[in-house]
Amino acid sequence: MSSFPIEFIQLLRDDQRYKAEAYQFVGEALNYAQEARKEEPADTESSESHLTGQQLCDVIRLYALQQYGLLAQAVLNSWGVFETSDFGEIVYNLIRIGRMKKSAEDRREDFDDVYSFDTALNQSFRFTMPE
Repeated sequence: MSSFPIEFIQLLRDDQRYKAEAYQFVGEALNYAQEARKEEPADTESSESHLTGQQLCDVIRLYALQQYGLLAQAVLNSWGVFETSDFGEIVYNLIRIGRMKKSAEDRREDFDDVYSFDTALNQSFRFTMPE
């Protein structure tokens, strides 16, 4: 018997672009952001609990690098995620089945072209050879 809710199983059947791991990872990244915000002083601007699409993309990038390092892009690609707009599709699928919420200002397009995976997931690593 599956541990996934029936709505999620149906979502995976209806939209086969992304693997279950991609949805799980986006949820984990959101939890990661919420935990990080709890540690910040209450008077900072980021104490608001809602993240914009761009902010969530940035958190996902940081979380992917923390979890997978140099393999972050390869892991995301293996789940069907190739650009930040895919995060938007995943988030809005989760909103549709009631697993995430959105504000009135949120738009699916907020996730489009936030960064290039090639740049954002690989550029932070520098290799040097001893001379």
